[in-house]
Amino acid sequence: MDSEQPTRYQTAMVSTYYPETSFLNHLLMPDGTEQSCGSDILNLLHSGKVLIVNSRKRNGLILFKRYHAEFAGPGAAVGGEYDSDCQMVLPIGNLSLLDPESYEERQKAYLIRRQWIRLIKQITENPVPQQRVQKILDQFDQYFPAEIVADLPDAAFALLVGVFPQTARMVRRFGSEVDGRFNY
Repeated sequence: MDSEQPTRYQTAMVSTYYPETSFLNHLLMPDGTEQSCGSDILNLLHSGKVLIVNSRKRNGLILFKRYHAEFAGPGAAVGGEYDSDCQMVLPIGNLSLLDPESYEERQKAYLIRRQWIRLIKQITENPVPQQRVQKILDQFDQYFPAEIVADLPDAAFALLVGVFPQTARMVRRFGSEVDGRFNY
């Protein structure tokens, strides 16, 4: 009998992965303006030269790689082979990059970069996406003035902690207590 056979459904797979396009190409700031790609800084990083984010200022760089972003804060090394895959940069604060004066200063800057990476890694180990976003927002709020943090795009925070941009947007609007319906 036909009614005894299980019904089979054929579904179409829907993908939101676009290998040839990236939302980095259309990074919008919270005020709706499109962010420039920091091409001068990016060219400097791609030159192979190692620079240090000035540790005497509240500044830094968000370095956008293909599938994630990294934050290089004060004292961190940027450029060289390490950032050759960087696709875009977003300066934070009044960015100041310095040439390392010695081998020891360069090594120290690499260690500081590693510390910034470890901080972000600790945040991303939280399995709850909203809490990851809230934690990175808290970190940035502690270090940078509120108006600077408010001007950073949702996509930057999303790529830093491995969530969708809409999750970052929701947390920024409603806080991390957004109920489970928004687990993006």
